[in-house]
Amino acid sequence: MLPQAVPLDPLLLWLSPIGLGLIGLCVGSFLNVVIHRMPLMMERTWKLEGAELLGLPPPAELAGVAPLSLLQPRSHCPSCGHGIRWFENIPLLSWLWLRGRCSACRAPIGLRYPLVELSTGLLFALLAWRLGPHPVVLAWCGFVALLVALSGIDWDTTLLPDSLTLPLLWGGLVASALGWTLPLETAVWGAVAGYLSLWSVYWLFKLATGKEGMGAGDFKLLAALGAWLGWQMLLPIVLAASLIGAVVGIALKFSGGLHEGRYVPFGPFLAGAGLVVLFAGSERVTGWLGWT
Repeated sequence: MLPQAVPLDPLLLWLSPIGLGLIGLCVGSFLNVVIHRMPLMMERTWKLEGAELLGLPPPAELAGVAPLSLLQPRSHCPSCGHGIRWFENIPLLSWLWLRGRCSACRAPIGLRYPLVELSTGLLFALLAWRLGPHPVVLAWCGFVALLVALSGIDWDTTLLPDSLTLPLLWGGLVASALGWTLPLETAVWGAVAGYLSLWSVYWLFKLATGKEGMGAGDFKLLAALGAWLGWQMLLPIVLAASLIGAVVGIALKFSGGLHEGRYVPFGPFLAGAGLVVLFAGSERVTGWLGWT
């Protein structure tokens, strides 16, 4: 008599590295929309609020313009306005099939689109491999997705929107309070120390030079990383982010990619260092630093 097949649990299947990797590809496709549209939405809001505050009519360039959100209007080619059909919007595969060009006007589609999708898919798969098929892994997927979105926005605009950094911060504290991640005390002090450390550096630099060395978004991002990873990991995160940021900045300076008046945003390096700490684990990180 042949043994009966054991049915697969759909939840375990979707929380496996393959399942979460596929979900990550789709999430990465949406993150491309967030990275592109959120700064535009913020700029529109600032202009409308500024005009209202001054008692002026809405700016002429916004008159009659269709509302912009993360869901509307549908995705389209920025060069010719061609609406992206569903089979042209399959994560990673559509870009390869179209050979990185619009199907209507043949304008190039940036390489960053498939890279964001691929990196998000790989990060989700790594989370599933490291944490196992447990529902808590979904909270960490949200953590990773927000870091990817914040990195892309900060690199493009040197902005870290409160609408992303604050949910990331509060999400870390709530996850801790629910017993999903760190002890609550560790998470709270991580958030406090993360914010105050960069806030102090900002004011010391400003008092010494009269210039602003970083934005308040960096304070909130490091506070969020502290809430998720603990205060003990803040120093390794800042050290790694500073080192990588300095190397990238020097490389851009010598290659001509860093123009006068522009600086390298710190947010992507904070996020990248946070991901390294997450996947390496606190014990391995402290071992690298020679801490007991």
